[in-house]
Amino acid sequence: MALTTRPEPADRTIISRFAFEVVTALALAGVGLGVVFGAIEYDIGWGEAGPQPGYFPFRVGLIMTAASLGVLAQAIAGRRRSGEAFLTRVQLARVAAFFLPVLAFVVGAVFLGIYVTTAVYLFAVMLWQGGYRWPLSAAVSLGVTVFFFVLFEWWFKVPLLKGPLEALVGIY
Repeated sequence: MALTTRPEPADRTIISRFAFEVVTALALAGVGLGVVFGAIEYDIGWGEAGPQPGYFPFRVGLIMTAASLGVLAQAIAGRRRSGEAFLTRVQLARVAAFFLPVLAFVVGAVFLGIYVTTAVYLFAVMLWQGGYRWPLSAAVSLGVTVFFFVLFEWWFKVPLLKGPLEALVGIY
């Protein structure tokens, strides 16, 4: 008897809706309980002058905790009918295609400065994700970067983060 394997579906579930609802409910419950216990450090009652400092935060924390327990109960009650995916491979690829260049932009801005990173980011995104040709990508990325430099540095007099290339050219 030969072993056969089933082909793996192309759009496989990475995170189920049930799992995400449970994690979200528990996280919200944790935040709500944190607010409740933080408010208890202050007076949570009503004084002669009105509500004490912890009065409203305590009640908001209770509402958050109750709401999270309601979400948890709904998730558990609907588990049998909920075979839905919250995040699939295709969706993760789309999120990564957006998030990874933004993350690279943030990291690049720390080391290269905001203007150089803006030019590189716009050029790369237009070229690879937008499908534009490199001359147009280069022109737009440099034009936008120069516009932002003039706008913030000269007109608004707001210096933004600069890196070693700006220092090399003499722009401080």
